[in-house]
Amino acid sequence: MTDEAPEAAADAPETPAEPAGPAPLGVARTATGHAGVDGLLERLAAVDHLTADGHVEVYEDVHRGLRDALNALDAPPVPGPYENRS
Repeated sequence: MTDEAPEAAADAPETPAEPAGPAPLGVARTATGHAGVDGLLERLAAVDHLTADGHVEVYEDVHRGLRDALNALDAPPVPGPYENRS
């Protein structure tokens, strides 16, 4: 029998390896032609530079903005300056 196990344990690092830092996911974002929506989608690029615990804030912000953009489609049109005159 050999004493390889104790030697292998001695070669192991004493501190755990640090987790890898943020890395871009490489997800392509296609422009929609709607400036507000495109700006929100570009905001998603911010998560490429954040650790996972920072993603939630960005995702919630983008979700809120997209929801507002969709709700605006259902809103009645605002009358022009001359449409409310008799």
